[in-house]
Amino acid sequence: MNGKKNQTLLEGSIIRSIFSLSIPIVFANVLQTAYQLTDTFWVGRLGANAVASISLSFPMIFLAISIGAGFAIAGTVLVAQYTGRQDKENVNYYAAQTFTLMVVSSFVVAAMGYCLSPYIIQWMGASDEVSKNAIEYLQITFIGFIFMYSYFAFQSLMRGVGDVKTPVVIVLSTVLLNLVLDPLFINGWGPIPAYGVKGAALATVGTQGLAAFVGVYLMFSGRYGLHLSVKALKPNLEAMQRIFNLGMPSSIEQSTRALGLMVMTFLVASFGTQVTAIYGVVTRILSFVIIPALGFSMATSTLVAQNIGADKKERAEKVAKVSTSLAFWLLTLVGTIVFLWPKPLISFFIPNDELVIEGGVQFLKILAFSFGLIGVQQVVAGILRGSGNTMLAMVLTIVSLWIFRFPLAYILSKHTRMAELGIWWTFLIGNLLSAIVSWIVLIRGNWKHTQLIKNNLTEQKVSEAILSEETVE
Repeated sequence: MNGKKNQTLLEGSIIRSIFSLSIPIVFANVLQTAYQLTDTFWVGRLGANAVASISLSFPMIFLAISIGAGFAIAGTVLVAQYTGRQDKENVNYYAAQTFTLMVVSSFVVAAMGYCLSPYIIQWMGASDEVSKNAIEYLQITFIGFIFMYSYFAFQSLMRGVGDVKTPVVIVLSTVLLNLVLDPLFINGWGPIPAYGVKGAALATVGTQGLAAFVGVYLMFSGRYGLHLSVKALKPNLEAMQRIFNLGMPSSIEQSTRALGLMVMTFLVASFGTQVTAIYGVVTRILSFVIIPALGFSMATSTLVAQNIGADKKERAEKVAKVSTSLAFWLLTLVGTIVFLWPKPLISFFIPNDELVIEGGVQFLKILAFSFGLIGVQQVVAGILRGSGNTMLAMVLTIVSLWIFRFPLAYILSKHTRMAELGIWWTFLIGNLLSAIVSWIVLIRGNWKHTQLIKNNLTEQKVSEAILSEETVE
């Protein structure tokens, strides 16, 4: 069944292939946000301090997720390219090596995060009540990173072989379970005590643990496109180095993005509570727009990787251009709808503050013009990752945030009469400049000549390692 699936990604309708991959990915990303929404909903019933505890924890959690995401992306790319080449041995071997690296990384991140949580929360200057809840929530969450990274590995490796539906089923099941466990652990019932804020973390870690167990079982079962073996998990330094070198730029890229969001928030906060509220509401709306952009990006990354692995570079280039155009026009359509009816969206989040609604409408109308441009940026980044150019994808993100966006936002807001309007317009200008640079990189076409798996010596050594393990058995 998986072989037929791979052939559809290497042949036939490109548009059908893009949507068959991107729609389940979008749905999975929406379900992932349900974890946060569920936590926020139930913790919100405990009061403002409880919500502040979770909000204070999020930057650290996002930063830690970024580290694992990079190695997961590396696993996706390598597995996808070997899948395109129909090299099943290396598909399974590099899947196992990626899983090992992710598990080792999870223990390191979990231990460091657990130990550093009290110091970082105190450094943020929260009140004693908020700090206590934030530290407990954060430490439990970091313990859960052992499960979270394992599931990241499963989800990414399955995407590499072209299976994006199985992870969706697992996430849907765990999200539904989390809907039950959250109020149970937060408020208590019967013999189960009320854990408060940390109950949200316990519920999430429990469901993530279940998802990780199911994912690992499926990878070792061999029935879903991957077949991991215990012996293949033994670290191979050369294979690990390939994964690390490919994944580290993506980790830095994601971390830089997280840091950029934090710095921009500090700049916005300097203009007062009302401007901060406007920024918070509009960026929350933007986060929902980014979900389909990320879906197109991840789907394109898999398609490009498999076609390059199969030495179908012309099809890979066509996939890249079709996907970029689709993302641009579909998100431009969404932007047009948002531009025409911005007030209902803003009012949904803040129904009773006319000044915030008015400012939010103004910001959203400016931002709506750049939705299609965001799609271009995200898809080109996915193309670069799929072809193995993770370093270039990282550079484009750094240029976008630290050259086109933040410096311009600071200059326009602090050194002109535009004030906060300078920040709002920077989003449009920055997205336009970033999209232009991304499009130039795409049409130049150098990315498709990268030979990530051309190293025959490395592949021979990996095959020898596999054979020697089988001989020992």
